[in-house]
Amino acid sequence: MAARRSVQPVYSMCVQPAFIIGTNNEDGTANFAPITWVSVTQEKEEGYLLVISMFGTKRTKENVRRTGIFSANLVSRDMLPLMDFFGTRHARDGLKDVSGCRVVRGETLDVPVLDESRWVYECRVKKEVQTGLSSTFFCEILNIQLDKRLSCRDTFDVDLTVLDPVIYSGKYHSLGTLLGEIGDFLPGG
Repeated sequence: MAARRSVQPVYSMCVQPAFIIGTNNEDGTANFAPITWVSVTQEKEEGYLLVISMFGTKRTKENVRRTGIFSANLVSRDMLPLMDFFGTRHARDGLKDVSGCRVVRGETLDVPVLDESRWVYECRVKKEVQTGLSSTFFCEILNIQLDKRLSCRDTFDVDLTVLDPVIYSGKYHSLGTLLGEIGDFLPGG
């Protein structure tokens, strides 16, 4: 057994991918906010839902509720200045200046997309679940825009070293090495 110690359950460390969520404000301008509570769940045999949770009151949450659509732009290391910019600016203080990045429109949905992102989900909300001050949205993925350097055969064939995603656990981290595939580490594998 590894040497461990027990601590009070006050730590919320959970390895999470970093995304910048793109929504439309009421006046049609783009709104972006970093969100790291993002995952997927299987809905039916071939269908996945993007699961995204947002805490507190945010313009982004209001926009998702109002429109039912958004983009989820995976953050790569080169996008950390944008992540910090959007994370330290609040809509209640006025519109966030998006002039430092190239914003395009989704290919399937009318949502703002960050051109710098190497993996973008275009989503429509199917269900919302409220837990305390958090809202969790279960969303149909209507389109995925991915970096042309990726040639994914299936869900398990994504080379994260090409995506260079930012991983968040209270601090920013990155990945660096592809270790192998499922079954590679079995005896004789």
